[in-house]
Amino acid sequence: MISVEEARRRILAGLTALPAEQVGLTEALGRVLAEDLVARTTQPPAAVSAMDGWAVRAADVAQVPVRLRVAGYVAAGRSFTGTVGAGEAVRIFTGAPVPAGADAIVIQEDADHAGETVTVREGVAAGRYVRPAGLDFRAGDVGAAAGTRMGPRAIGLAAAMNVPWLKVRRRPRVAILPTGDEIVMPGEPIGPSQIVSSNALALAAFVRAMGGQPIDLGIARDDRASLSALAAAARGCDLLVTTGGASVGEHDLVRSVLGEAGLQLDFWQIAMRPGKPLMFGSLHGTPMLGLPGNPVSALVCAVLFLRPAMARLSGMADLPPVDEQAILGSDLGANDRREDYLRATLERGPDGLLRATPFATQDSSNLSRLAAADCLVVRPPLAPPARRGEPVRIVPLAAMYGQI
Repeated sequence: MISVEEARRRILAGLTALPAEQVGLTEALGRVLAEDLVARTTQPPAAVSAMDGWAVRAADVAQVPVRLRVAGYVAAGRSFTGTVGAGEAVRIFTGAPVPAGADAIVIQEDADHAGETVTVREGVAAGRYVRPAGLDFRAGDVGAAAGTRMGPRAIGLAAAMNVPWLKVRRRPRVAILPTGDEIVMPGEPIGPSQIVSSNALALAAFVRAMGGQPIDLGIARDDRASLSALAAAARGCDLLVTTGGASVGEHDLVRSVLGEAGLQLDFWQIAMRPGKPLMFGSLHGTPMLGLPGNPVSALVCAVLFLRPAMARLSGMADLPPVDEQAILGSDLGANDRREDYLRATLERGPDGLLRATPFATQDSSNLSRLAAADCLVVRPPLAPPARRGEPVRIVPLAAMYGQI
């Protein structure tokens, strides 16, 4: 058995970023930039007012109160064509260009307007409430580097930079192949010895959350012809993900059948819990990740291995494990030689520290506990007993894929 870190390294070693394609900005959410996002305009294009008020010369309001002549009015989207002279002020609104001659803005609360004059009660220094040209960005500035996944904030920035089209990496096409006579899809008749499959739908959702395109190959039954035929359908995909059929039972056919079909096996079995029977190799040039059949094991392995694999295919910077620190909310016994990933809840105590409390039941078939978990508590191989309140490493699950 190899370590989790070694498995991650070997999975990523043979993966490269997919080719680029061009998409409209309205279709760019969740896509990964293949080239830098470069501003095509300057924002703001000229000095503009940051407040509603009066454009003035700071020298004219150095001593207050002072009465100034109203020389004009300017709203956002309009401009004042004249020049603000000595003893003059121009009524201005937020976002409007600052008139020539003016160098400061008096906010409207600090002035009294009456007819053709305005009385300023509070003085301002030069530059006050003025946004200079290029304060946000200038034409040619890089707003987001290649490898950035586009969220709502980045979409808004691209729009402000006047970039209507983006070069992005093609979405990874991930073929998903659950195996086993015992599983049926939700809604299908359930036989006396069958269970409803959750892996296919959960992994498809995982792939979508990572910006990929899941390809449902259907369920491969426990016979060589079914598995071989469905696996062949993965040709042309960027990654094949199987679930089940990778352990040592006599009906676990993935290794043997795909081996006969040309699978070049890199490794099989990892020193971790849950997820020991994880397999990785290449089938006719398509990387193949064989996840365990137990739903908790499959999803924990997806977090640890499928996530960075998809990031690499998508052209993102390598995603390190999402590790944070917390303190234990309960005692833990000594660990064995496998790295353990315990499903746990998180809460912030009155001291401000995050407390991670593992569930008492950690069975790898217990999907309800994983759905209720906030994090995975990581226990290194051969870790000694740990007491409540001791620091512990965690992998947060909440909002792992969220972005704004």
